[in-house]
Formats: sequence, structure tokens, C-alpha cells
Amino acid sequence: MKYLQTRIIHAFELVAAIMMAAMFAIFILQVTIRYTARQEWIREIFPFMDPTLYGWTLDFCLLMWIWMVFWGNGLIVRQRDHVIFDMLYTSVSPFIRKWLAILSALIISFTLLLVIEPTWSKFFILRLKKTATLSKVFGDWIRVRDIYLIFFIFCVAVSFRYLYRAFFIYKNGAEFDLIYSNNDEAISLNEDKNVL
Repeated sequence: MKYLQTRIIHAFELVAAIMMAAMFAIFILQVTIRYTARQEWIREIFPFMDPTLYGWTLDFCLLMWIWMVFWGNGLIVRQRDHVIFDMLYTSVSPFIRKWLAILSALIISFTLLLVIEPTWSKFFILRLKKTATLSKVFGDWIRVRDIYLIFFIFCVAVSFRYLYRAFFIYKNGAEFDLIYSNNDEAISLNEDKNVL
């Protein structure tokens, strides 16, 4: 099971890396076109370097950025990698900590599940609207709603992760959060000693 989980996470990381590479390549193309746009002789020799052909690059970079943020936070980033303010959480008894963790996990999970339907209703009209420039690259099939589908993947993924977290804490307690944070502090202290 652990092997399968590791392989799935690596597949998610690979998708994120491909999105980052695509965004970076298009960004470099965008910069190249921008700095060669004033040179008429470049357009005459290389007609494909005409700046009017590359209006889609900005939208593509924005699309990749949106997808990377939601993809990464929903499917890759671990609970302990998030920035948290846990002064109250770490100062209470283990029993209260357990129920605070369960309650917060359930609130996050159910809130994200509740957001799906109203958001989908607002986005429903976007199924008709084509993107201004991306249709030149991807064709007429891509709609504005398709760009934001990642939000729904994010909501479902994070909801299930936090439902699982609530179940895990109910069975095992919330002490593993403290173990991870103490280990992370010890590791960072050792790294600091090695640097000095």
C-alpha cells in the first residue's frame, strides 16, 4: 500500500513538474518574442516570430499557474508542510488536541464539499464562453470553465484528505503532529549546525 501511495504521489509530482516546465518554456518564448518584436528583419526571415501569433502565451502561463497552485496544494503538499499557527493547539492536553484536530479537519472537509455546488452553478454559464486566445492553440473545444476545473479537483481531493485525517486522528490521536514538528525542528537544527 505504501509503495502504491508513493507511486501515485510521484505521478502527481511529475504532472506538476511538466506543468512547471511548460510554463517556463512558454515564458521564455514570450520573452524572446517580446524582445525581437521591434526587429522587422527577424519577422521577414522567420515569419513564425511575428508577435501577433503569440498573444496566447500570457493566458497559457496564467492557466499553468492556476493549475500548478491548486494541483500542488490539493494533491502533493503534505499536512505538515503547510504554514500553521499552532500555539493553542500544542498547549492543550492530548485529549483536547485530538478533538480540535478532528473538528478542524471536518470543518475544512465539509466546507470545501459545500462550496462545490454553488461554484459549479456560477461556472455553468462559462461552458459556453470560449477563451480569448487559448482556442488558437488548443482549438475551439476549450472553454473558460475548463480552465477552472482544477478548483473542483482541489476541493474534492482536500476534502477527502481531511476526512481521512479526521478518521486517522480519531483512531490514533493527534500526537503524530507534535512528533513531526519536533523531528522537523531537530532536522533543521542539525542542518544549521552543519552549515556553521
